[in-house]
Amino acid sequence: MNVCLMHVTTSSEEEARRIGRILVEERLAACVNILGQVHSIFRWENEIQEEQEFAFIAKTFEGKAEAFTKRTIELHSHDCPCIVKTPITGGNADFLTWIEEETR
Repeated sequence: MNVCLMHVTTSSEEEARRIGRILVEERLAACVNILGQVHSIFRWENEIQEEQEFAFIAKTFEGKAEAFTKRTIELHSHDCPCIVKTPITGGNADFLTWIEEETR
């Protein structure tokens, strides 16, 4: 299977929902799970920052990961949004096939 998970953080639940819906509508993701609020600690512009953010994961076809990333950057409010890809190496074969079918 050539599918992957995309992990994204946003500034609000509303932003996560808006981006997630567009990604599914445009078939860049088969499914988006909004995980909820997370407390993020990070270095930005040489300062330690702490913020409340919302995280979501999306399931997509490996071949859509680049377009997914580009589109998410276009829709995102942050200058440098967190978007990371993790390959899926196993799982429910029927579900993984569904991901491929929904994102082709």
